[in-house]
Amino acid sequence: MLTSLYLDRASAIHRLHPVVKLFGLFVVFWSVFWVDRPLALVPIAVLLILAAQVAGAWPNFYAFRWFLILMIPPTMIEWMAVYRQGPPLIDFWFIHLSGAALRYGFGKGLRLAELLAASILFLSTTTVEDFSQSLINLRIPYRVAFAMSLAFRLVPLFMDSALTVVQAQRLRGYDFDQGNVFERLRRYVPAMIPVFMGALRRVNNMAMALEARGFGAGVRPTNLSAYSMTRRDVVACALLIVIGTVYFLLYLYGYGAVTP
Repeated sequence: MLTSLYLDRASAIHRLHPVVKLFGLFVVFWSVFWVDRPLALVPIAVLLILAAQVAGAWPNFYAFRWFLILMIPPTMIEWMAVYRQGPPLIDFWFIHLSGAALRYGFGKGLRLAELLAASILFLSTTTVEDFSQSLINLRIPYRVAFAMSLAFRLVPLFMDSALTVVQAQRLRGYDFDQGNVFERLRRYVPAMIPVFMGALRRVNNMAMALEARGFGAGVRPTNLSAYSMTRRDVVACALLIVIGTVYFLLYLYGYGAVTP
Protein backbone atom coordinates (compact mmCIF):
# COMPACT_ATOMS: atom_id res chain seq x y z
CA MET A 1 0.00 0.00 0.00
CA LEU A 2 1.33 3.46 -0.91
CA THR A 3 2.00 5.75 2.05
CA SER A 4 1.88 8.89 -0.10
CA LEU A 5 -0.21 10.17 -2.99
CA TYR A 6 2.68 12.15 -4.44
CA LEU A 7 3.46 11.37 -8.08
CA ASP A 8 6.94 12.33 -9.24
CA ARG A 9 6.36 14.21 -12.48
CA ALA A 10 8.06 17.07 -14.31
CA SER A 11 4.90 19.05 -14.97
CA ALA A 12 4.50 22.81 -14.66
CA ILE A 13 2.25 22.32 -11.62
CA HIS A 14 4.90 20.23 -9.87
CA ARG A 15 7.47 22.98 -10.45
CA LEU A 16 5.33 25.67 -8.82
CA HIS A 17 6.37 27.05 -5.47
CA PRO A 18 4.77 25.02 -2.64
CA VAL A 19 3.20 28.19 -1.22
CA VAL A 20 1.55 28.85 -4.60
CA LYS A 21 0.12 25.33 -4.68
CA LEU A 22 -1.18 25.71 -1.14
CA PHE A 23 -2.69 29.05 -2.15
CA GLY A 24 -4.31 27.33 -5.13
CA LEU A 25 -5.90 24.77 -2.81
CA PHE A 26 -7.20 27.61 -0.66
CA VAL A 27 -8.62 29.44 -3.70
CA VAL A 28 -10.55 26.34 -4.80
CA PHE A 29 -12.00 25.93 -1.32
CA TRP A 30 -12.76 29.65 -1.19
CA SER A 31 -14.41 29.71 -4.62
CA VAL A 32 -16.73 26.74 -4.20
CA PHE A 33 -17.75 27.98 -0.75
CA TRP A 34 -19.51 31.02 -2.18
CA VAL A 35 -21.67 29.40 -4.86
CA ASP A 36 -24.38 26.73 -4.96
CA ARG A 37 -25.47 26.89 -8.59
CA PRO A 38 -24.08 23.89 -10.53
CA LEU A 39 -23.48 25.97 -13.66
CA ALA A 40 -21.19 28.25 -11.65
CA LEU A 41 -19.26 25.25 -10.29
CA VAL A 42 -18.62 23.73 -13.72
CA PRO A 43 -15.65 26.04 -14.56
CA ILE A 44 -13.85 24.91 -11.39
CA ALA A 45 -14.44 21.29 -12.37
CA VAL A 46 -13.04 21.94 -15.85
CA LEU A 47 -9.96 23.66 -14.40
CA LEU A 48 -9.36 20.72 -12.03
CA ILE A 49 -9.64 18.26 -14.92
CA LEU A 50 -7.17 20.27 -17.00
CA ALA A 51 -4.79 20.58 -14.05
CA ALA A 52 -4.99 16.82 -13.42
CA GLN A 53 -4.16 16.21 -17.09
CA VAL A 54 -1.18 18.57 -16.98
CA ALA A 55 0.10 17.12 -13.70
CA GLY A 56 -0.42 13.48 -14.74
CA ALA A 57 -2.46 12.86 -11.59
CA TRP A 58 -5.03 10.53 -13.16
CA PRO A 59 -3.76 7.39 -11.32
CA ASN A 60 -4.76 8.95 -7.99
CA PHE A 61 -8.07 10.20 -9.38
CA TYR A 62 -8.80 6.70 -10.67
CA ALA A 63 -8.03 5.23 -7.25
CA PHE A 64 -10.56 7.62 -5.66
CA ARG A 65 -13.08 7.48 -8.51
CA TRP A 66 -15.86 5.91 -6.45
CA PHE A 67 -15.51 8.54 -3.73
CA LEU A 68 -15.86 11.26 -6.36
CA ILE A 69 -18.82 9.62 -8.10
CA LEU A 70 -20.75 8.54 -5.01
CA MET A 71 -20.60 11.96 -3.38
CA ILE A 72 -23.16 13.52 -5.70
CA PRO A 73 -26.24 11.17 -5.58
CA PRO A 74 -26.42 10.81 -1.75
CA THR A 75 -25.96 14.55 -1.32
CA MET A 76 -28.73 15.24 -3.83
CA ILE A 77 -31.12 12.89 -2.01
CA GLU A 78 -30.33 14.44 1.36
CA TRP A 79 -30.92 17.99 0.17
CA MET A 80 -34.09 16.97 -1.65
CA ALA A 81 -35.51 16.11 1.78
CA VAL A 82 -34.39 19.43 3.30
CA TYR A 83 -34.56 22.03 0.55
CA ARG A 84 -38.25 22.84 0.08
CA GLN A 85 -38.34 25.81 -2.24
CA GLY A 86 -39.80 26.14 -5.70
CA PRO A 87 -42.87 24.53 -7.28
CA PRO A 88 -42.79 20.77 -6.63
CA LEU A 89 -42.44 18.30 -9.48
CA ILE A 90 -43.04 15.39 -7.10
CA ASP A 91 -44.20 15.83 -3.51
CA PHE A 92 -43.88 12.70 -1.36
CA TRP A 93 -44.02 12.20 2.38
CA PHE A 94 -40.57 13.64 3.10
CA ILE A 95 -39.27 14.48 -0.39
CA HIS A 96 -40.12 17.81 -1.95
CA LEU A 97 -38.75 17.30 -5.45
CA SER A 98 -38.51 20.53 -7.39
CA GLY A 99 -36.21 21.87 -10.05
CA ALA A 100 -34.57 24.14 -7.49
CA ALA A 101 -34.04 21.20 -5.10
CA LEU A 102 -32.38 19.17 -7.86
CA ARG A 103 -30.08 22.03 -8.78
CA TYR A 104 -29.28 22.78 -5.17
CA GLY A 105 -28.56 19.15 -4.30
CA PHE A 106 -26.46 18.62 -7.41
CA GLY A 107 -24.50 21.78 -6.60
CA LYS A 108 -23.81 20.56 -3.07
CA GLY A 109 -22.62 17.19 -4.34
CA LEU A 110 -20.49 18.78 -7.03
CA ARG A 111 -18.97 21.07 -4.42
CA LEU A 112 -17.88 18.14 -2.25
CA ALA A 113 -16.48 16.33 -5.26
CA GLU A 114 -14.47 19.39 -6.25
CA LEU A 115 -13.09 19.79 -2.73
CA LEU A 116 -11.91 16.18 -2.77
CA ALA A 117 -10.53 16.53 -6.30
CA ALA A 118 -8.56 19.66 -5.35
CA SER A 119 -7.11 17.85 -2.33
CA ILE A 120 -6.11 14.84 -4.44
CA LEU A 121 -4.47 17.13 -7.00
CA PHE A 122 -2.56 18.98 -4.27
CA LEU A 123 -1.27 15.78 -2.66
CA SER A 124 -0.38 14.38 -6.11
CA THR A 125 1.88 17.34 -6.87
CA THR A 126 3.26 18.27 -3.45
CA THR A 127 5.41 16.22 -1.12
CA VAL A 128 4.80 16.22 2.61
CA GLU A 129 8.13 18.00 3.11
CA ASP A 130 7.14 20.76 0.69
CA PHE A 131 3.76 21.11 2.38
CA SER A 132 5.43 21.54 5.73
CA GLN A 133 7.90 24.04 4.27
CA SER A 134 5.09 26.05 2.67
CA LEU A 135 3.43 26.40 6.07
CA ILE A 136 6.73 27.56 7.57
CA ASN A 137 7.14 30.10 4.77
CA LEU A 138 3.72 31.46 5.73
CA ARG A 139 5.12 32.17 9.22
CA ILE A 140 3.28 29.30 10.87
CA PRO A 141 5.26 28.00 13.87
CA TYR A 142 7.43 25.02 13.03
CA ARG A 143 5.80 22.73 15.60
CA VAL A 144 2.32 23.50 14.24
CA ALA A 145 3.47 22.96 10.64
CA PHE A 146 5.13 19.67 11.62
CA ALA A 147 2.00 18.47 13.44
CA MET A 148 -0.18 19.28 10.40
CA SER A 149 2.17 17.53 7.99
CA LEU A 150 2.42 14.56 10.35
CA ALA A 151 -1.21 13.68 9.64
CA PHE A 152 -0.35 13.05 5.99
CA ARG A 153 2.33 10.59 7.12
CA LEU A 154 0.53 8.73 9.89
CA VAL A 155 -2.88 8.13 8.31
CA PRO A 156 -1.51 6.05 5.39
CA LEU A 157 0.77 4.17 7.79
CA PHE A 158 -2.16 3.31 10.06
CA MET A 159 -4.17 2.19 7.05
CA ASP A 160 -1.25 0.02 5.95
CA SER A 161 -1.06 -1.45 9.46
CA ALA A 162 -4.79 -2.22 9.42
CA LEU A 163 -4.50 -3.90 6.02
CA THR A 164 -1.58 -6.00 7.27
CA VAL A 165 -3.56 -7.15 10.32
CA VAL A 166 -6.59 -8.06 8.20
CA GLN A 167 -4.44 -10.05 5.76
CA ALA A 168 -2.73 -11.86 8.64
CA GLN A 169 -6.10 -12.80 10.14
CA ARG A 170 -7.29 -14.07 6.76
CA LEU A 171 -4.22 -16.31 6.51
CA ARG A 172 -5.14 -17.75 9.90
CA GLY A 173 -8.58 -18.68 8.58
CA TYR A 174 -10.63 -15.81 9.97
CA ASP A 175 -13.43 -14.99 7.54
CA PHE A 176 -14.34 -11.31 7.40
CA ASP A 177 -16.94 -11.77 4.64
CA GLN A 178 -19.31 -14.16 6.37
CA GLY A 179 -22.82 -12.98 7.28
CA ASN A 180 -24.69 -9.78 6.58
CA VAL A 181 -23.30 -6.26 6.64
CA PHE A 182 -23.61 -5.83 10.41
CA GLU A 183 -21.97 -9.19 11.11
CA ARG A 184 -19.10 -8.29 8.80
CA LEU A 185 -18.58 -5.02 10.64
CA ARG A 186 -18.63 -6.87 13.96
CA ARG A 187 -15.94 -9.25 12.69
CA TYR A 188 -13.60 -6.32 12.08
CA VAL A 189 -13.75 -5.21 15.72
CA PRO A 190 -11.17 -7.76 17.05
CA ALA A 191 -8.78 -6.67 14.28
CA MET A 192 -8.81 -3.11 15.59
CA ILE A 193 -7.01 -4.07 18.82
CA PRO A 194 -3.65 -4.89 17.20
CA VAL A 195 -4.05 -1.86 14.94
CA PHE A 196 -4.34 0.46 17.93
CA MET A 197 -1.47 -1.32 19.68
CA GLY A 198 0.66 -0.87 16.59
CA ALA A 199 -0.37 2.79 16.40
CA LEU A 200 0.71 3.38 20.00
CA ARG A 201 4.01 1.63 19.30
CA ARG A 202 4.59 3.81 16.23
CA VAL A 203 3.80 6.99 18.15
CA ASN A 204 6.20 6.00 20.94
CA ASN A 205 8.96 5.20 18.47
CA MET A 206 8.39 8.47 16.64
CA ALA A 207 8.52 10.44 19.88
CA MET A 208 11.87 8.84 20.75
CA ALA A 209 13.20 9.47 17.25
CA LEU A 210 12.17 13.14 17.38
CA GLU A 211 13.75 13.57 20.79
CA ALA A 212 16.96 11.92 19.59
CA ARG A 213 17.11 14.38 16.68
CA GLY A 214 16.68 17.39 18.93
CA PHE A 215 13.12 18.30 18.00
CA GLY A 216 12.06 21.49 19.76
CA ALA A 217 15.61 22.45 20.72
CA GLY A 218 14.98 26.03 19.62
CA VAL A 219 17.12 25.91 16.48
CA ARG A 220 15.31 26.72 13.24
CA PRO A 221 15.62 23.59 11.07
CA THR A 222 16.79 23.80 7.49
CA ASN A 223 15.10 22.31 4.43
CA LEU A 224 16.69 20.15 1.76
CA SER A 225 14.91 21.93 -1.10
CA ALA A 226 15.22 25.69 -1.52
CA TYR A 227 12.45 27.39 -3.49
CA SER A 228 12.32 30.90 -4.90
CA MET A 229 9.43 32.73 -6.50
CA THR A 230 9.66 32.83 -10.30
CA ARG A 231 7.65 34.54 -13.00
CA ARG A 232 5.61 31.37 -13.41
CA ASP A 233 4.63 31.52 -9.73
CA VAL A 234 3.65 35.19 -9.98
CA VAL A 235 1.43 34.49 -13.01
CA ALA A 236 -0.18 31.53 -11.25
CA CYS A 237 -0.88 33.67 -8.16
CA ALA A 238 -2.43 36.39 -10.31
CA LEU A 239 -4.73 33.88 -12.03
CA LEU A 240 -5.74 32.39 -8.70
CA ILE A 241 -6.55 35.81 -7.29
CA VAL A 242 -8.72 36.54 -10.34
CA ILE A 243 -10.59 33.25 -9.91
CA GLY A 244 -11.21 33.84 -6.21
CA THR A 245 -12.36 37.40 -6.86
CA VAL A 246 -14.75 36.36 -9.64
CA TYR A 247 -16.42 33.75 -7.46
CA PHE A 248 -16.78 36.17 -4.57
CA LEU A 249 -18.41 38.67 -6.94
CA LEU A 250 -20.78 35.92 -8.12
CA TYR A 251 -21.83 35.47 -4.53
CA LEU A 252 -21.99 39.20 -3.85
CA TYR A 253 -24.32 39.90 -6.79
CA GLY A 254 -26.43 36.78 -6.27
CA TYR A 255 -25.42 34.88 -9.41
CA GLY A 256 -24.05 31.92 -7.46
CA ALA A 257 -27.26 31.16 -5.57
CA VAL A 258 -29.94 28.72 -6.68
CA THR A 259 -33.20 30.53 -7.33
CA PRO A 260 -36.58 28.75 -7.12
